Amino acid sequence: MASRTVRARLDDASERALNVLLREGRTESEVVRSALVEAAGRRRRRSAIEAEVRRLNADPADRAEVRAVRADMDTLVPEWPE
Repeated sequence: MASRTVRARLDDASERALNVLLREGRTESEVVRSALVEAAGRRRRRSAIEAEVRRLNADPADRAEVRAVRADMDTLVPEWPE
């Protein structure tokens, strides 16, 4: 894939973050590329977790097991002193 130049106007928070990352000795380009890859990875993982939660939430067998485990756990919890 060919290189692409991206320009961005940084706000104060972004400028501070950039300065923190630049102290590692990398160039602005290296820091920005790395930050984009890391952010995309976090977004993919979050999306995968959200999809898994939706799938499990829609599974009647899983929901029944969650209710059963909660009921079992409730029997193990001592009364809270008042």
